[in-house]
Amino acid sequence: MITDSLSYSLKREGFEVSVAANGREALARAQSDQPDLVVLDIKLPEMDGMEVCRRLRITSAVPIIMLTARGEESDRIAGLEVGADDYLPKPFGFRELLARIRANLRRVELDRNPPDDAPLRVGTIELDRFAHRVTKNGKTIELSLREYDLLVQLMNQAGRALDRSTLMNSVWGENWFGDPRTLDVHIRWLRMKIEDDPATPRYIQTVRGMGYRFAGPEEF
Repeated sequence: MITDSLSYSLKREGFEVSVAANGREALARAQSDQPDLVVLDIKLPEMDGMEVCRRLRITSAVPIIMLTARGEESDRIAGLEVGADDYLPKPFGFRELLARIRANLRRVELDRNPPDDAPLRVGTIELDRFAHRVTKNGKTIELSLREYDLLVQLMNQAGRALDRSTLMNSVWGENWFGDPRTLDVHIRWLRMKIEDDPATPRYIQTVRGMGYRFAGPEEF
């Protein structure tokens, strides 16, 4: 089985690995064991990977890499929309999966040791990089790892238009070759969480033909 092979190979690389046989077991283990990262197959018995990801994302920001069927673009987009941080189409090479795992874990480590910078404030949104916390009107906003990283990039240059490639390289890395619409999916999710009216956003604005900009402090 692929799980046995992956488990063996990851253990040889020094990882502690826990394997679940179905979706319900995967959700229960992820909630009880609090892993550093989850590799989740979209096709699981009893509860599919999409539902596992959706439920897990309610209570956890753990990085999730979704394994999807090759060519199934709808699966990739749906996975990102329910909260997956990354995806890998099957069949895939172990070294590629290992690179994705390490890249996501490095990002987690950076977030655990954030720079000692003053909080970023625009309107009623405050982003405290030291505490790794985002609030709106003083109330905490729960963000996934990618959503948080994206918001940091936008708010750190509030008022300035950022092109798509700059945002993609900053958040997903220069060697990431996934679907470029991943950025749009995460922008949409961010808007749903921080905007009063996501359909007419004030904070995250689209710059047609270029990318996105976060409104400057003087606009509020």
